[in-house]
Amino acid sequence: MANDQTFDVLLQEFRRVGVDPDTFSALLALRPEDALRALKVLPENAGATAFVAQLRKNGHAQSASAGVGATAATLDQRRRDKSA
Repeated sequence: MANDQTFDVLLQEFRRVGVDPDTFSALLALRPEDALRALKVLPENAGATAFVAQLRKNGHAQSASAGVGATAATLDQRRRDKSA
């Protein structure tokens, strides 16, 4: 799929699912195909939390969780908890 087409499809899917791509900064760290894979399985108006949960299920948790309000300190604490 061409980059312009991919971008258009992503925007349509984000709107359908209820995720505002303008405020979801973690999207910058996602590959388009990973975001589309997560979005395609979600129902309409599922929201950002469902999107992040699906990303986690697909193995893309770290980059996505930052965009839904997790602070850097929260992410650092999670990393420390996992390494203990």
